[in-house]
Parts: sequence; C-alpha cells; structure tokens
Amino acid sequence: MVEYNPKDWFTFIFRVHKADTFRKLLPMIIAICIYSGIIAYLETEVWKLAESSHVKNITLLHSMLGFVISLLLAFRSNTAYDRWWEGRKHWGSLVNASRNLAMKMAAILPENDEHRAYFRVMIPNFAFSLKNHLRGKYHAGDFISTHGFSHENIDPHKHVPNQIAFLMIDKVNRLYKQGTITGDQLITLNTEMQSFADICGACERIRNTPIPFSYSAFLKKFIFAYVMTLPFGFVFSLGYYVIPVIGFIFYVLASLELIAEEIENPFGLDANDLPTDSLSANIRNHVGELI
Repeated sequence: MVEYNPKDWFTFIFRVHKADTFRKLLPMIIAICIYSGIIAYLETEVWKLAESSHVKNITLLHSMLGFVISLLLAFRSNTAYDRWWEGRKHWGSLVNASRNLAMKMAAILPENDEHRAYFRVMIPNFAFSLKNHLRGKYHAGDFISTHGFSHENIDPHKHVPNQIAFLMIDKVNRLYKQGTITGDQLITLNTEMQSFADICGACERIRNTPIPFSYSAFLKKFIFAYVMTLPFGFVFSLGYYVIPVIGFIFYVLASLELIAEEIENPFGLDANDLPTDSLSANIRNHVGELI
C-alpha cells in the first residue's frame, strides 16, 4: 500500500509512482492522440465537413452520454471502494480478535507455560496464513514453529487457515479436558476463535465475487466508443487542439476504471491494496507483547 502525506500537493501533482495510471495508459493515450489527429485532418482538410450542421450536432449526443457515463463510473468506483473498505474492516476485526484472544490466554494460563507459548505463536500464524491464502500462495517461512506445531504439519494443498484454526480449537478443547481451563472459559475462548473463521469467510467472499463480467465489459466498451467518437464533433470548435483534449478525456475515464479494477480485490500485491503484510507483522508483535 502506498504511504503518503495527504497535505503534500506538490508530490501528488508532479510525482509519478508505480501506482499511477498514467504510466499504464500511456501507449493507449498516444494511440488515441494519433487517431484524433487523423480525424481532425480528414474532417478539416479532406472531407471539408466544417459547414455540416449534422456533424456538428454530434456534440449534443456526447453531452447526454457524458452524464450517463459519469453515473456508471461513479457507481463502479463506489462499489470497488466499498469492497476495499470492507476488506480493511475485516482485517481490523482480525487484529482485535487476535489481541482479545491473546489477552484472555495471558490471563488464564500461567506464565512460562508451554501452552501459553503455543498460542503466542499460533495466533499470528493464522494471520499470516490468511494473508497468503487470500493471495493464492503458501509460504512456509512465514510460520513460526513451537512445541506441538511445525509447518510440516500443514498440508499446503488444503485450506491452510482452517488447519491453523482447527489446531487452536483442538488445543483449547484438550486444555478443558485436562482441567486447565473451566467450562465458562472454554465458551469465551471458543467465541473468540469462531471470529477467526468468520473473518476468513468474509474475506474469501470479497476475493471470490468480482464485479459481474457483463457490467465491467459494457463499461469498457462504452468508454472506448465514447472516446473514439469525440473527435468527430469537437474538431470544429477545437481544431487540432482536439488531440490533447481527447487524450486527457480518455486518461480520466480509463483511470477511474483502472483504479476500480485494482482496489476491488484488496488482498493482492498492487500498490493500492491493503497492507496485509504489515498488519500480520503487527499482530505478531502485539500478541508477543501480551502473552
């Protein structure tokens, strides 16, 4: 995730970073500008359409369609940001659930107990497993081994977060059977650990349910058709200045769609995705301090 100072306007305006859509769209912008120049030359020098009122009236169509496309892009951007923000809320809930479980384990289990050390390692292991699971990857190096657990116990071909959560729940139930924790404590701890599975399922729902294909495809086609027909109407009022104008309009419209595509799956490695690496590391640090 890009870290920035929202009050630094100079950096925003003049700095081009890897998350900037201009770099990705530059080849298309150049192609659109060349296309606009060709249309401007043909209409003014070859076809001599400057006196045709029918061609000039195309701008009225663009005015009406511009309102429609602005509504579609606003809905697209808001929907994508809602998914990004919902993912951030779930990871915030994971941070809170990890802290709560760590505090309760610290209060219930005696100091320097091997069971306490087990949960000191396993709670952060779940966060790291969820981070990698949402990215479709498996990194054994992210896990820390302890008495009763090693990354060799994990089957990377199965649901890794479920395996970590099961090991923790199984450990709590065995502590109850041994008399280390009471029945009331078992109920409290099970409630905390259930939230881990709930958060995992909510994040999977965001990742596995993209924007419907028909909607996304239609919006891209709409933007393309809108921009490709703009030079026909604006040549008569702008002349060859239509070249940078059309290029800028395409940059704005296509950038909104690109940004929406990037943030609608907030768990990846894009510059604007959630900082799940640092959140997982913070969980490991906080749990280590508490237990």
